[in-house]
Amino acid sequence: MEIEFHRLVRRDVLEILRYYQAVSNRIADEFRSELNAKIIQAAEYPFRFPAVDRSFRRANLTRFPYHVLYELRGDRLRVMIVRHHKRHPKLGLGRQ
Repeated sequence: MEIEFHRLVRRDVLEILRYYQAVSNRIADEFRSELNAKIIQAAEYPFRFPAVDRSFRRANLTRFPYHVLYELRGDRLRVMIVRHHKRHPKLGLGRQ
């Protein structure tokens, strides 16, 4: 399955990485690795993660308090937002 990203996902991830890099480059690298692995896992098994508002599905990271919201568009998985668990649940749902 092809993976694509909403144009604002890069900003989401860079914000998170800046925070973790201020703590430790190792932690930032571990976050990046886990995020990439979770997105690949979602592409391999797109219905594994629960559906949430509209057509989005939510894949939680294991070690970090973040999750990925994605939607399926034919044979593509589109990552719509990467956000902290404590962010408002409607944040990012308006992204097209």
